[in-house]
Amino acid sequence: MAAVAGSVADEVLAALIEGQDLERAYVNNGGDIAFYLTPGATLTAGLVGDYHVPSVNASCTLGFDQPVRGIATSGWKGRSYSLGIADSVTVLAETAATADVAATLIANAVNIGDPAIERSPASDLDPDSDLGDRLVTNAVGPLDDGAVRAALDSGVAAANVMQRAGLITAAVLVLQQQFRTIGSVPAGLIQEHAA
Repeated sequence: MAAVAGSVADEVLAALIEGQDLERAYVNNGGDIAFYLTPGATLTAGLVGDYHVPSVNASCTLGFDQPVRGIATSGWKGRSYSLGIADSVTVLAETAATADVAATLIANAVNIGDPAIERSPASDLDPDSDLGDRLVTNAVGPLDDGAVRAALDSGVAAANVMQRAGLITAAVLVLQQQFRTIGSVPAGLIQEHAA
């Protein structure tokens, strides 16, 4: 189920552009985005680090020559359950489906054990959840800097494995206003949150 929203975005985009003469097109399926570009066309995307504070923390412009055609974001504050504690993980990949599953897995990897983290079985929250009795994150209280670093380090390790394998181009990981980036992150994502 980790790639459903991204896969739907990819499929809808394919149907949308078939037989059309478009410069660019995109399908945003709740934050899982598939897009199409022709030479010279660009797409500017914004990054929201905290789903509960919906403001654009950074933006990037993606062009035809870049290998990215999918963007996805996952985290415990989003609309799906997460095993991890990332506020958000945004992934740039070749397809929206790939970005979707990678964002889910990396967000799950941003994790530590800490009394400030509340979890419960997914089945208690939704009896139809595909996660069954696995513990999902309900709340994350304030963590000390060392705990945030350790959780982000774990997520970065997972993201680096995917990036080295050629599965993703880049990722931005956010936890309690701390950002980490891996891969070929467009400059706008680095400049805006570097302060």
